Amino acid sequence: MFYAGRRAPPAADGAARRQRVAWWAMGRTGELHDIEGREDCERLVRAFYERAMTDPLIGFLFTDVAKLDLDAHVPVIADFWETVLLGGPAYRGGAFAPHASLNRLAPLLPGHFDRWLTLWRAAVDEHFAGPRAELAKAHALRVARAFQRRLAGLPADVEPSAAPGVLQISVHAPASGR
Repeated sequence: MFYAGRRAPPAADGAARRQRVAWWAMGRTGELHDIEGREDCERLVRAFYERAMTDPLIGFLFTDVAKLDLDAHVPVIADFWETVLLGGPAYRGGAFAPHASLNRLAPLLPGHFDRWLTLWRAAVDEHFAGPRAELAKAHALRVARAFQRRLAGLPADVEPSAAPGVLQISVHAPASGR
């Protein structure tokens, strides 16, 4: 098949078909589009996890601690984002409980949340542009801050990064020219 003068990748299964459709949608205009449907939510979630699972700071949380089954997890998280961004009724679970369980196995520190947000924003910006894309980034920040407060046992009006005795993690590049 040809789309916008280019050959589309073959589609062997549902996931490959969704990837082909997303590839075609972006290729039509050469510009990013906003998050418009379920397929876009799945595309965003997969793009994020491609980064997060191999990230040197938080990847171990997904691979070694949570032992995340990506094929089982993506539809659940796509349900969450579809509900948040598109008003769909798909997500009915509680997002906090799995993170509280994970925190008992390996403490989730502010630096972990900061890195999660950085990777999430990068995935959104790489694939989408528009009001829903901005909402995806804003809602991720709200969720991250709320989870941090709950995990630390802080009241809702205290910013997690201001909590005393909480280790901040940062990544620094080596100084150039020294």
